[in-house]
Amino acid sequence: MFRTRLISGIALVAIILALILPGGPVLAIGLLAISLIGMFELYRAVGLISKEGIALPAFAGFAGAAALFILLLFDQTQYLMVSAALTTCVLLAIYVFSWPKVSSTAVMQALFGLFYVAVMLSYIFRTRSLPGGEYLVWFIFFCSWGCDTCAYCVGMLIGKHKMSPKLSPKKSIEGAVGGVLGAAGLGALYAFILGARMPEGISIPEAAIICAAGALISMVGDLAASAIKREHQIKDYGRLIPGHGGILDRFDSVIITAPLIWLLSKLLGA
Repeated sequence: MFRTRLISGIALVAIILALILPGGPVLAIGLLAISLIGMFELYRAVGLISKEGIALPAFAGFAGAAALFILLLFDQTQYLMVSAALTTCVLLAIYVFSWPKVSSTAVMQALFGLFYVAVMLSYIFRTRSLPGGEYLVWFIFFCSWGCDTCAYCVGMLIGKHKMSPKLSPKKSIEGAVGGVLGAAGLGALYAFILGARMPEGISIPEAAIICAAGALISMVGDLAASAIKREHQIKDYGRLIPGHGGILDRFDSVIITAPLIWLLSKLLGA
């Protein structure tokens, strides 16, 4: 299992590199594909997608995700809220003209999936598009995947006190502390190596603080995804990534850290 996870992890990092380094259309199209797969997994988990087919609200969610990334790609961010409003209107129309076949719960699940997956992941693209974004965007992954790796290692070595026994019995408080410190260390080391190439206003201590803050919130994202799985009695969201599960199993912490890193980068002058 460890070997499978390692190989899949290396392949996943290679794909992320191939998307983020060129940025622009390549990144936008790649993130749209990841978002659509993630939304499919979530919609399947909550019942919008089943063996009987795909519910109409799910199609509206997918269309909203496509519109979001098209607007971002062509730098039409002023229309993002209009797009969200139109998607909501379409969902309400589906609800009205399909009731009682389509429930209000299905409409809210579709809208939640759009925001939880596509909108949150779009902040990877938005961070990459900032001045110096080709350097800043990696903080998202130091916070999430870096924290996850460090937390796993520390938890395996010295973890004793359960952090959330019901949601994730294997996670420990010691592992969580190790994950935050590890992410902070990665951020500081990254800033030190880049030196003068780091965007103005982000020093080594600030890089460490950004990654520590992101690591803290990444654990919320991880546990939230676990809560959804437990509520709907599934082990993994999918089998797309051998040894890891589905897109949401691997991107659950990235989803929640991406907007935070974008916000912190903006506040620090990027």
